[in-house]
Amino acid sequence: MIDTKRWKIAESGKSKEETIAEAAQLLKAGHTVAFPTETVYGLGADATNAEAVAKIFQAKGRPQDNPLIAHVASKDQLLKLVDSLPDYVENLIDAFSPGPITYVLPSNGICAENVTAGLPTVGVRIPSHPVALALLKVCDVPIAAPSANLSGKPSPTTADHVWEDLNGRIAGIVDGGPTGVGVESTIIDCTQETPSILRPGGISKEEIEEIVGKVLVDPALDNGDTKEKPKAPGMKYTHYAPEVPLWLVEGDNARLQKVYQELVDEGKRVGVLANRNTLEKLNVTDQISLGESLEEVAANLYDSLRRFKQGEIDIILCETYPEIGIGQAIMNRLRKAASRYVEK
Repeated sequence: MIDTKRWKIAESGKSKEETIAEAAQLLKAGHTVAFPTETVYGLGADATNAEAVAKIFQAKGRPQDNPLIAHVASKDQLLKLVDSLPDYVENLIDAFSPGPITYVLPSNGICAENVTAGLPTVGVRIPSHPVALALLKVCDVPIAAPSANLSGKPSPTTADHVWEDLNGRIAGIVDGGPTGVGVESTIIDCTQETPSILRPGGISKEEIEEIVGKVLVDPALDNGDTKEKPKAPGMKYTHYAPEVPLWLVEGDNARLQKVYQELVDEGKRVGVLANRNTLEKLNVTDQISLGESLEEVAANLYDSLRRFKQGEIDIILCETYPEIGIGQAIMNRLRKAASRYVEK
């Protein structure tokens, strides 16, 4: 067990600068520290230090062939990690970075091999969260940072989520409050003439196409490729699963109510996750509203998945969402979290 230090940026007696400096010192010394980004909390380690990066896999219980994303504070730092940068990536960086988008590019070997999972590419992004940017600037090295949760569980959007999963496993947690976007960054493969989305996220396919034109979607995005090393995080393994089984229910409100009632009649304790407008039309006991807009659903999704606990609920039912904009990322995460898909 490690004595996990926790700093609260807003409430700490120390200044923000002192807190950031202390966290950065731990990272540069080869330890793991969780910190907020605009998407989810990340578990950071020096991306150039293979021993430090190994502590991420150990703390999370993460498969070794699952690559990590290197986080940097600027375009200049990004350029130091890659062999080449296609012109269209320059346009994407100008449009979306800092922000929730990761570029997969040819690696120049600066990042440790366990960051790239032995692939010739590296995923790099510039987060927009002020705490993340401040920490990266002080560290002045790329920081590998997958989501700061136990592997397979819903990603953390608050420091409490990180504490619940990783207290005693990591050196520190920088508590910067709740994250904003709520789902991880969009990952885009930029090694070919036409970019390809490997994981939908905070920047939608439609937004990217407005900047670069045609964008492909990797066919392994939802089902994964069990034979090959995944090109990016989230492509191969089960992710985002809550403590109790999650069923995705396709169809209208009547269909969701019918499935709910059938399970209740079987003696099951059923929780329902849905849009606020949907819940107003249902007759259910245990419910959590995900909000109204798709943006609210994305921001609230992981926290809501964590709130239903074993011993209180037997099955979680969740409605499906239109796959437009950030809805693509929402449905990607829900499919990977679900143990059953109930078709209409």
